Amino acid sequence: MGTYELPHKLQRLHRDIRPEQLRYHNKRVAISKVFTFDAAHHMHSYEGKCISLHGHTYRLEVTISGYPNEIGMSIDFGTIKQIYEEVLRDRLDHRYLNETLPPMNPSVENLLVWMWEEIDRSLAEKGLKAEGFRIEELKLYETPNSYGTLKREWMEEA
Repeated sequence: MGTYELPHKLQRLHRDIRPEQLRYHNKRVAISKVFTFDAAHHMHSYEGKCISLHGHTYRLEVTISGYPNEIGMSIDFGTIKQIYEEVLRDRLDHRYLNETLPPMNPSVENLLVWMWEEIDRSLAEKGLKAEGFRIEELKLYETPNSYGTLKREWMEEA
């Protein structure tokens, strides 16, 4: 078993580190936050078992990139959570997706693009896009082993 050493003193701003040292770099970095929600749906014009009403515990991974501010942080995990809660959660969690979403087949493919548009709109409304923040990737798991991915470059191609 390894040995662990306790810190000798707690580092203090202005004494042990200067404010201009807090930002180590000015590179774009991506921050990801994961959310889960339970929802029901069924697929139209589909010849498989998903034509019947059924439910999933979805897992959504949201990745947003930006440049670090003066204290060395880009977008706060709490900000990503706030966006999810404001624009997605109530329309997804414990809902019948065929009813609560715009008219579409509630496939992972369609859900990803709709989610992207909603998050992107929120980033713009909060002024975060103007500050250089952008969605890099969304992953939506319908089951633990089945998921879809949407990347920034694919949305920009359209």
